[in-house]
Formats: sequence, C-alpha cells, structure tokens
Amino acid sequence: MTDTSRRNFLKLTGTTMGAAMLPFLKAMPAHAQTGGTIVIVSGQTINSLDLHRTGTNRASYQVAVNCYDRLVSFGTKDAPGGGLSYDYDTIVPELAESWTISDDGLTMTFKIKSDATFWDGRKVTAADVKWSFDRAVSAGGFPTVQMKAGGLERPDQFEAVDDETFVITLDKPSKLTLPDLAVPVPFIINSEVAKANATEDDPWAMEYLHMTPAGSGAFQVVRWDQGQQLVYERNDAWVGGPLPSFERVIVREVPSPATRRALIERGDVQMSFNIPNKDAAELDAMDGVDVYSTPIENCIHCLCPNFNFEPFQDANVRKALAYAIPYEAIFQTAAYGRGAPMWGGEAEITDTAWPRKSPYMTDLAKAKEHMAASSFASGFEVPLSISLGLADWMEPTALLLQEAFGEIGIKTQIEKIPGANWRTAALVEKRLPLHLENFGGWLNTPDYYFFWAYKHGHLFNSSNYLNEEIETLVDSTLHIPMDDPAYAPNIKRMFEIAFEDLPRIPLWQPALNVAMNDAAGYEFWFHRQLDVRPLTTATS
Repeated sequence: MTDTSRRNFLKLTGTTMGAAMLPFLKAMPAHAQTGGTIVIVSGQTINSLDLHRTGTNRASYQVAVNCYDRLVSFGTKDAPGGGLSYDYDTIVPELAESWTISDDGLTMTFKIKSDATFWDGRKVTAADVKWSFDRAVSAGGFPTVQMKAGGLERPDQFEAVDDETFVITLDKPSKLTLPDLAVPVPFIINSEVAKANATEDDPWAMEYLHMTPAGSGAFQVVRWDQGQQLVYERNDAWVGGPLPSFERVIVREVPSPATRRALIERGDVQMSFNIPNKDAAELDAMDGVDVYSTPIENCIHCLCPNFNFEPFQDANVRKALAYAIPYEAIFQTAAYGRGAPMWGGEAEITDTAWPRKSPYMTDLAKAKEHMAASSFASGFEVPLSISLGLADWMEPTALLLQEAFGEIGIKTQIEKIPGANWRTAALVEKRLPLHLENFGGWLNTPDYYFFWAYKHGHLFNSSNYLNEEIETLVDSTLHIPMDDPAYAPNIKRMFEIAFEDLPRIPLWQPALNVAMNDAAGYEFWFHRQLDVRPLTTATS
C-alpha cells in the first residue's frame, strides 16, 4: 500500500487585525485598510458562485478555490521569475488526513480530518464527500468531463464507509486520478444544506448554490454584487491549511485596464490580477510595484476555425490561415514579447515536449497557394470573434489577423462578445465560425490537453473537430503511465495529426501577470484564477 501522511504546510505569517463591513467603493486607499483587509481588482466578470453550474465562466472558479475544500491539493514551489507556484509533482492533504492506494492502483482510501467542519459548524463527513462527487460526475458538461479525465465517472465508484473513511474504486489505474482530485472541480459541499434547498427539478441544488455557497473552505462569500464586487470573509475554523492572514478580501471587477493600472500605481488597491502584458512590462520598472509574470503550463493562445463552417472543412483553407498569420507582429503587439512563441517548429516530431511549436510560419506566398488550391479560391466572408473579457490580447491579435486574412481573400468582421457570454457562445454552444481561444490544461500532460481540446464534444473543442484516430489515441493514452512503451508513439502521432488537421492554430504560450503594491504571498495556479488564501501584507 502507498501511504501519505499529514501535509507539511508552508508556513505563512502575517499581522491580522479586525475589519468592519466595507461597502463597494470607487477607491480604497491603502491607508484605509485595517490590516485585516486586502482589495484586489480584476477585469474578469464572475457569473456564478457554483463551478458545477452549466455556463459558469472561468473567472468564477476562484469561488471554488477559496470557499470550498478538496480532499487533496498540490504543494508549493518557487515560480520562474519570482513568487510562488503550485507544484504539480507534489500532492498534499487538504480535507483528507491521509490516504492509501492499493497495489493494483484500483482502490483509493481517504481518511477525513476529524476536526473539519462546514461553515455552519457541522462536521464534514465522508457522506458529504460522496454526495459532492456524485454531483460532479452527474451534473453533465465541464465538471463531469473533468472528473472523467481522472477515471471518475459514476456514483457507484464512491463509498462512504463511515464518517471519516471515503473510498474510490477505479475501473483501471490512472496517472491522472490523484492530481484530478486536486483541481477545483471535486470540491466538497455541505450536502445537508444543499439537499434542504434542492427540488425535484433541481436535485443538485444548482439554483441555490449558484448564489449561496455551502462549504468548509478558508473563506465565505458575504457579499456578491454581480458585475461589481465579491467580498470574502475568513473562516477562522478552517483546517485545510494555514489560517489566511487577511480577515476580509474584496475582489472588485474593473473592466478598464487603464483604471486598474491607475489604482495599483497609486496604491489604492493592493493587487491587480491578470494585467495586460503592456502594463506588466511598464509596471515592472516602477518602484513600489511588484510584477509577477508566470508562464502558464499546458496553455496556448490559438486561432480556432470551426469545422461546422463550410469553408473550414477544407484543409487548404485552414493551412492558408496558418501561413497567413503574422505571428511575430502579433507576439510583439499583443504579448509584448512575454510568453513563448508557438510557431516555426520542426516539421518532424521526434519527442513529446509540450507545449510545442507548430511547423507553420508566416509565408504569404504559401497561404495564397493553399487558397488557390481550395474550393474557395475566390475568398469568403466570416466573423472573427473575440471576448471583451480578454480584449487586451484578443483585440490587437484580431486586428492583425483581419489585415492579414484580407490579403488572401478572406474578409473578416470582428465580433466582440461580452466576457460573461463568451464561454457559452464559444465553448458550450460552439457556434463561432472563427475565433480566438486560450485553453490551458489543468493536468500537466499533452494527452490531457488533447482530451479537452481535440476530442469531439468536449468543452474546449470549440472547433467542433472530429478525427477518429485522435479519439482512439486519446482514450488509449490518457490513463497509462508516461513510461509505458505506447505513450511516446501515441503522443507523437497526436501531434502529427493536430498539425495536419489544424483545428487549433497555435499562436503563443502566454504568461499570467499580476501586480502587487504593499502585498505579498501571491501563488500562481494552473487554473489561472486567484487564490486569496496565501496573501499577506508586504511587511508581514
């Protein structure tokens, strides 16, 4: 049996003082905070407090991270370029005290911490874990597919043996199961509260939990003004990790990058999350402001042609797009050179390194040749869709694409979709003929990326792409160890097909930029959302 002991927590210290209820303010001067409050600005819009709900956007994942616990989490390590990062190679306890894995890899037994309680004071039990896992695998959509990636597919795989013993039984061992338990999706809900607010038509209390979280996590939501702010208050009874330094966290939604920059420069707020690359480059040179730019593992900014749009069913048209793209101009204009280029790679696939550069590069002559060889040699019109919530990189990219595609007879109109509606349009309905996308895989292997972005019907396959060989390769590779003899050949073949079929045309690997003024303790996470738990004052 494999045994894992109690987490050796990273110790964070800091001064903690009381904080009064704070209303939404247009400015929160640094001197106004009591030491127990931090004010953070973000351009992202939170549209739900329940990650399992259909249509919940990525900005909303932070609620699952900060308000709910999982059985396990990832460890912490130093990040490239400064600050901290999650450590994919280290799994540590959160709600679980310890766990064992049977020698055949099929049975995982977790011991729940005896002192873990929900916000209402009720003990967290294995029955709550089972109900929460049953919900995740039954809700459909993104959470169910995410659970499936770790081999967690059916309620009959989960058993509450007693109050503090929870067992998972797998159909086959998988390298992804344990890390999949550490992503935001399998969060533990107070099942008694949820069931009391469920209905026959809503057995999983989706409507209730959409507005009212019920967890055991480090923070509770005490106020949510949609489109304006989210206010967290610390749960002093939390046992999932070190008690956070701040008693209160205010996350304000400020759509204007210029306003967010002014606020952090003046010290009116202590953190600006996910800032544009231009601001990161310029703020980096300022005294008093700390900027962290962390490469996002397993993430690629892409152009996605939708196979439901007739011209993009033609391989020559897709290749024409790939050769027409002004990659370097986009990288300098939209990314300010931050991140890693994903074009101009070797045509021959000799290893499984990922993310990897595509073999395409800017070559207008080749682009015109492919258009001339296509069934659409005279050109066509198509909307090019972007999210206003990601306009800092999508808009300059789209403008350069629009100009370049015009050179080969493809006329585009830039369609700007509100950030709150983007996920539904691009990923749920998959109705955008040509669009920019930026999926980042949570579990750090290429087969996991392909599972989400290339398998037909899966959430981030916004191109409606279907290739039967890819389907088979992903299914047969996802759970096998990376040292399995079949692993490397399968991965290389996936790469070959992806670069030939081009449902996703790689542009660059982005960095996540964060600016801090009189605050410290920022930790980068693969989900690209804000973890407020480790934050401290800069003087702590």
